[in-house]
Order: sequence, then C-alpha cells, then structure tokens
Amino acid sequence: MPQLGLLPGRAWTVLLGLLRPPPGALCIRAVRSHSQGTRDLSPQQMVVREKILDVVVSCFKRHGAKGLDTPAFELKEILTEKYGEDSGLIYDLKDQGGELLSLRYDLTVPFARYLAMNKVKKMKRYHVGKVWRRESPTIVQGRYREFYQCDFDIAGQFDPMIPDAECLKIMCEILSGLHLGDFLIKVSDRRILDGIFAVCGVPESKFHAICSSVDKLDKISWKDVRHEMVVKKGLAPEVADRIGDYVQCHGGISLVEQMFQDPRLSQNKQALEGLGDLKLLFEYLTLFGVAEKVSFDLSLARGLDYYTGVIYEAVLLQTPVHAEEEPLNMGSVAAGGRYDGLVGMFDPRGHKVPCVGLSIGVERIFSIVEQRIKTFGEKIRTTETQVFVATPQKNFLQERLKLIAELWDAGIKAELMYKNNPKLLPQLHYCENMGIPLVVIIGEQELKEGVIKLRSVASREEVAIKRENLVAEIQKRLSES
Repeated sequence: MPQLGLLPGRAWTVLLGLLRPPPGALCIRAVRSHSQGTRDLSPQQMVVREKILDVVVSCFKRHGAKGLDTPAFELKEILTEKYGEDSGLIYDLKDQGGELLSLRYDLTVPFARYLAMNKVKKMKRYHVGKVWRRESPTIVQGRYREFYQCDFDIAGQFDPMIPDAECLKIMCEILSGLHLGDFLIKVSDRRILDGIFAVCGVPESKFHAICSSVDKLDKISWKDVRHEMVVKKGLAPEVADRIGDYVQCHGGISLVEQMFQDPRLSQNKQALEGLGDLKLLFEYLTLFGVAEKVSFDLSLARGLDYYTGVIYEAVLLQTPVHAEEEPLNMGSVAAGGRYDGLVGMFDPRGHKVPCVGLSIGVERIFSIVEQRIKTFGEKIRTTETQVFVATPQKNFLQERLKLIAELWDAGIKAELMYKNNPKLLPQLHYCENMGIPLVVIIGEQELKEGVIKLRSVASREEVAIKRENLVAEIQKRLSES
C-alpha cells in the first residue's frame, strides 16, 4: 500500500468523496453555550421572574397606567444622538432592503416616537419588553446584552412636580413590595448640574462630556473622575476642583435650602429653577410618606442626553435581608427622570410633550432574588396544577379523560399521566414531587358506587365524594387552602 502522502491525484479525489457527508446530510455539532451576554431561563427561574413582574405591573396598573408595546427594532435614525456616549452600544441590523434598522436600546425613545407619530398629548403608560445593548456583560451583577425593562411614564402638560412625585412613590412601592432590603432613591436635576458646570467655568461645548464623567461617581472615586475630566476631556484642573466641591454633596431638603444660599449657584437661573422644583418635590414626597427614602445627591448625572429636569436613581443600601446571605453589589435597581424635549425631536413642527418616567431594573432584582433562593434552598413550584387524576387499575383511560375534561371545563388546573395503564405509586410520587395538593382516584369500586376518591397529598387522607359533588368539593378545598 502506498504512503498516504504519495497517493495519486484520482485516489485523493475518491478518498475525499468518501469522507465528505452526502448532500442534505445533517451536520451535528455540540452546542456549548448561548451567545455572550444572554441566557436561557429554566422553569424555576421563569416562576421567579413572573412573580417579580407581577409585583411591578400590578403597581403600574394601581396607578392607572395603560399597557403599550412597540417593535423590537426601530429606524436607526430614530435612535441615534439620543444616548450620548452610550450611542456606540446600539445594535445595528444588517440592511434588509433599503432600511437601516437598530434594535431598541431602551423603551423611552420608542415611546416618544409613538406619541409624536400618533399626535398623543396625554398618556400614562407602562411597557414591559426586551432591550439590547452591545456592552461588556457583567453577569454576576445582573448586566446582560439582552434584558427586560419595565417602564412607567406620564406624558402631558401638568402642574410642576406632581407626576414626578408619583413616579418616586411608585419606585418606593415596588422596591418595598419586592422585599429587597433597605434602599435609597438619589434625586437631582439636570438644570442644577448644568448650572454647576456653568458657574464652575466648564465650556458649554463640554457639558455633555463632563456630565458623562460625573455619572461614573457611583462606580469610581472622585480622584479617577477628576483624572478623566482633566486628562481625557481637557478640563482645566481648577475647574474640575470647583466641580468636586459640589458633586460630593448629598442630603435632604436642608441641602436644597443650602444650595439656594450658595453665592455662585444662586446667580444661575437654570440652577434656581431646578432647586425650586426639587423643593416642591420634597414637599409632595413628604405628603406621600416617602421623603425619608429620598436623598438630594449632586453626584447624580444620568448620562442619557434626553433628560431635561429632575432625575433619580434607586440603589440598595444592603442587599441581604438575613445575616447568612452573602452581600452583593448590584448597583442601581431603578432609575428615571424628566425628558420634556424628546417627543419634539420626532414631531415635524417640533411640538413638545413634557414627559417623566421610571424604569425598573428587573435583571438586577432577579439576580438578588435568585441568590437568596440558592442561599436558603427554597423549593419552587414550576406548575400551578391543583388536581391530579389517577387510577390504580388498568383500562381506565377513558374514565380518566372524561373526568379531567370535567375538571378543565370547571376552570380547575388538572393533569394526568400520559399512559394507558399507569401504576398508582408513580402517579402519587409525581404529585408529591410537583407539589400538587389534591389527587382524584377512580377505579372499578368507585365507578360502581358512583363516587370518586379525593386524596390530600400532604396528609394522605382520602374521602369518597359523590361524582356530582366532586367539582364543588375541590373548589371549596382550593378556596380554603
């Protein structure tokens, strides 16, 4: 036999033909993982997520919001120049026939586009949907490239700070309802920040760039922020130092009063307008009973370009509720603010619709709750089945099917085993493993006597119920549990 490397040309062709799979053959590769920054959710995880979303959406509805949905992608021109330095995180889609499209970055810009396109002047809406951001994911902190946002927004011309105060009240209700531990809502105003930049000597052309640096103060030290301002963004060192005197301040209504008396800031019209609104906001928050949860924090910047007034961000002060839990640094779990000029960007005549809103960080909240479940080994039911239809005997499939149809028609959540002749013990084990509370058992004796055995899975007690009374008895027991 000749050496492999010395095979004649025709022999090589034949050999490669034998190795190549035939046309149409399925080439199977082992799938190792999903794409970076995304994840699958198991049935257990879906139960946890749905409970979180139920708390959030129930609160939105309690405050009178209507549901809304928008497409997952928008025209690229709709999204560009709305997010400042974060615009580079937008996912662009391949040209599919003349339209340049991008996946939505948040739910706020599509909402503003919807208002302008449909000439809506007033609306209170909520929206739960996925958004996409092309950033480096930090999975341990609940940061992904694909994630859900839960937004609540109030659009329309109203008296100052009443809708804004309601948004902060909603934040408090949701975070308290989710039992995440103690939290604080930091609040400021973009007009105050712009006023600070002006009186400190920042050129107007650098406002957005310096604002973006200040926005990093919750992640890095003032020393590092100052270095970025001076070295990377060309700000004079003495100007950066003056900014530092302001943005490291935080407090309550007393700090608002103090800023009114500041010799430099009190000379700036924009800053005074912002301070006046914050003073009014704290009055309303006191009436709502949540003022102690809110802090005036001059380091808060919210880097998105579309904010024009009050801005806020909720952070957890201590994630663990119990001492045994490991502390997690999750960052902000909710944020929002006022954006009075965004709708006008999409209106041909530039007509503005003032808006204020908030967004709940579901992924970060989910990570906290998931960690807690792992720590305490909580068992989660993945189905809502209330009754299992079982039999101890052969040839009872028809009777089981008639019985389960009767339960379904009565609105009872029921299951059975997909076998003609299942054994009773595996059926009962299934109920125990899945947390199904009740079992109805039908056999020859029950059929002859016109009764059904009703078994409690927890106590293992069984009682015979007349067939015609079965649905009523099940409904009664479920209502009492």
